Amino acid sequence: MGFFDGLWGGRDADFDSGSAATNSIELTKRHHQVSLTKQGAATGHLRVNLSWRMRTSDIGGSPRDSLFRHPFKALKPAEIMGHGQSMVNVDLDLGCLYELMDGTKGVVQPLGGYFGDVNAAPYVKLSGDDRFGSASGETMYVNLDHREQIKRLLVFVYIYDQTPAFDRTHAIVTLYPSNGPRIEIHLDERHPQARSCAVVMIENVKGELVVRREVKFVYGFQAELDRLYGWGLQWGRGYKSKVDR
Repeated sequence: MGFFDGLWGGRDADFDSGSAATNSIELTKRHHQVSLTKQGAATGHLRVNLSWRMRTSDIGGSPRDSLFRHPFKALKPAEIMGHGQSMVNVDLDLGCLYELMDGTKGVVQPLGGYFGDVNAAPYVKLSGDDRFGSASGETMYVNLDHREQIKRLLVFVYIYDQTPAFDRTHAIVTLYPSNGPRIEIHLDERHPQARSCAVVMIENVKGELVVRREVKFVYGFQAELDRLYGWGLQWGRGYKSKVDR
């Protein structure tokens, strides 16, 4: 348990196709947006998945690489690390701030049990809460058949009730449209004290659905993301119920 936020009241070219080898598009700082409409992928259910793993560097990296760069390390006793991988338990959560065309605003997130609805407003639904970093991660669905009612969606990730460790995890948010290549956003920047990250904005721009990479780390929680993007919601402290492993 802990003190966390829960809801209280220059021109860049778009990608036209994904990688032929992987059938994927990676959004980067240089190429940071793609049009779902131009991809023919602005209908059906858009699946948004968060998955993560601990960085191998947490446990000393590759021994072979380390010895190659520093051959005399083989003559030294092993160093005892005071903060190893086994001591870090990261609970990453997937969330979404939404704004509809009629002015309705809110959040979909595990904290507070705001799991949303895929067939009614806000047309966004979180499938569940992965507390332990399973292979499947966390998944959210967006019903793009109601795209005319959606103004903007900000997909974000935050660390709940644990030591900030974005610099020690390798997280990927992947969008799976109903048609065309998947879209990947890697959260691989080192921000050791950050607790939240705005990952990607899905915005209705004059009838065109545009996906734009954000990857903006903040040191607070949802309220700070709200201020950064001007959502204007009221926030209070929220908690999760305890679960047994």
